[in-house]
Amino acid sequence: MSTQAVKKPKKNIHARGIEALKERYGWICVAHWVFGLVVFFILPIFQSFYYTFCKVTLVTGDLQTKWIGFDNIKYIFTENPDYADNLIAGVGTFAYSFPIILVLSLILALMLNQKFKGRVLFRAIYFLPVIIASGVILGTIIGDQSISSTSGTDEAVSANMVNVKELVEWTGLPEKIGQYFQDAINKIMNLVWQCGVQIILFIAGMQSIPDLYYEVSKVEGATAWEEFWYITFPSLSRVIVLVTVFTMVELMTSQTDKVISQAYNLISSQMFGESSAMLWVYFIIIGAILGAILGAFNQFCAKKWE
Repeated sequence: MSTQAVKKPKKNIHARGIEALKERYGWICVAHWVFGLVVFFILPIFQSFYYTFCKVTLVTGDLQTKWIGFDNIKYIFTENPDYADNLIAGVGTFAYSFPIILVLSLILALMLNQKFKGRVLFRAIYFLPVIIASGVILGTIIGDQSISSTSGTDEAVSANMVNVKELVEWTGLPEKIGQYFQDAINKIMNLVWQCGVQIILFIAGMQSIPDLYYEVSKVEGATAWEEFWYITFPSLSRVIVLVTVFTMVELMTSQTDKVISQAYNLISSQMFGESSAMLWVYFIIIGAILGAILGAFNQFCAKKWE
């Protein structure tokens, strides 16, 4: 019984050449981004981590480093009287700000995603804080040019909305109660102003959900609450991860954070090693919290929805 050799199909040389050309053009297009990522992001990160274990001295035109091990970490916890308290305050602020921003952003996105007259205008209004929260623009609006950073955003805006202390004095209540309500209003205003980008991301995720899902659910007699939990929320799993990471980075790098402010003050005092140790310890703690949140979300939500 004779067998015939099976001829292998010839490779399409022309198609392979086009793919190679596309790949080459692709690398050319992203080369400047890769260069910037390596030079201005990755290398400074490793350099900062190295400074954590070094005594850094500024000399003429250069930085001199001397390896000292964990002395900088010991300094920030044992000799610096404010770092431990600022660290606890930073983690505590993150603990209550993070869930409020996520939930509030999702609720506002659900409202703004509905079809009603003027929804484009309302979307723009909710995104305005992202644009005007910078110190220069905010100072121009409220007439206080002394505001040069986001640290005074919530206090400055809420102070022009209502004077809680005067209301408390008018009612005859103790001054501490007025201060408590003033601080609460300041925090609420600050959280609302930090929801702009998250709202846009949630709306973009909702608009990518096929309308067919909702049409089928209406035929099956599902309620709006069931549509949210069985269609909208599971379909936003990747957007939720994106919003989670973005919000965490935004809260960590905020100039209102006491740890960040303290580290910047040390940098201005040329204490580069100590400031690097402060920021890296803070980063590791927040990173562990982020990992736990994303791990739990992936284990109990994302896998189930998939």
